[in-house]
Amino acid sequence: MTHAQGREPIVVGSDSDPGRRTALAWAADEADRRRLPLLLVLAQNVPTPGYRPTVGRPSWEEWNEALHATGDSVLKEAVAFVESRYPQLPVSGLLAEGHPAWVLREQAQNATMVVLGSWHLSPLQELFTSAAVTLPLIAHAPCPVVAVPESEHITQKHPYFVVGVDGSPQSAAVDFAFEEAALRGAVLRALYVWHPPRLGVLDEDAAVQECRRLLSETVAGRTAAHPEVALHHEVVTGHPVQVLATASEHALCLVVGTRGHGSFTGMLLGSVSQGVLHHAHCPVITVPHTNQSRTTAPPGVH
Repeated sequence: MTHAQGREPIVVGSDSDPGRRTALAWAADEADRRRLPLLLVLAQNVPTPGYRPTVGRPSWEEWNEALHATGDSVLKEAVAFVESRYPQLPVSGLLAEGHPAWVLREQAQNATMVVLGSWHLSPLQELFTSAAVTLPLIAHAPCPVVAVPESEHITQKHPYFVVGVDGSPQSAAVDFAFEEAALRGAVLRALYVWHPPRLGVLDEDAAVQECRRLLSETVAGRTAAHPEVALHHEVVTGHPVQVLATASEHALCLVVGTRGHGSFTGMLLGSVSQGVLHHAHCPVITVPHTNQSRTTAPPGVH
């Protein structure tokens, strides 16, 4: 099979540090698996680590030239890394000026997915560090965004994906999880996490049964479309972030949607999505919902 030309590429945010290649390798593997071109994007609004000014205060022209020269060098090294891994993979680089979150958001408009490295920044760092791009990108990207931890991730012998099911019959996250599991020949674990409300419910058994019904309905059509995917689905009681983070320990990837229930429904990025980004042990794929209509969730479901 030849690689596709002219199809929406996989976009990866290139890092100026050549020692950080985990996200780039993940994106290259995925592009090869899907037979898609790979676009490396390096966004700069400050000099890269390779920049060394001349004696005295540099002029704007000198600063700008140095910025582009070091950026070009970083991209060439990154492209060479991918080409050595997959000689037949169509790969290109783009050097852009501006904040990485906004540059990648623009590129996401015509991408199959966007991949970037993750260093488990604290919530405060994510919000106020200029280098943090994960949350603002996920909140606005129209395509799936993959956050790949730079630290080594070891999986179990039998590969599996985990997807958080939220009760939406049109869950794009579940569709994407089935697709990824099929591409990799992996098992899929679909988890519906029931988080009991603080004041409790009148009939806990009935609430759990309703969760099971919603979970079964969500996966029913997908199993018919992907008979090759071995599916394990279950309802788990607990806090969604804790349950999904624990389930991700030996997973290939954790897949979640980008919107939540309850008082957070109107937010662009759900509290569960934010939480797993900080606590998951594996790459996290956040998938925007293509349909905002939802079934009514049982009390306490998030």
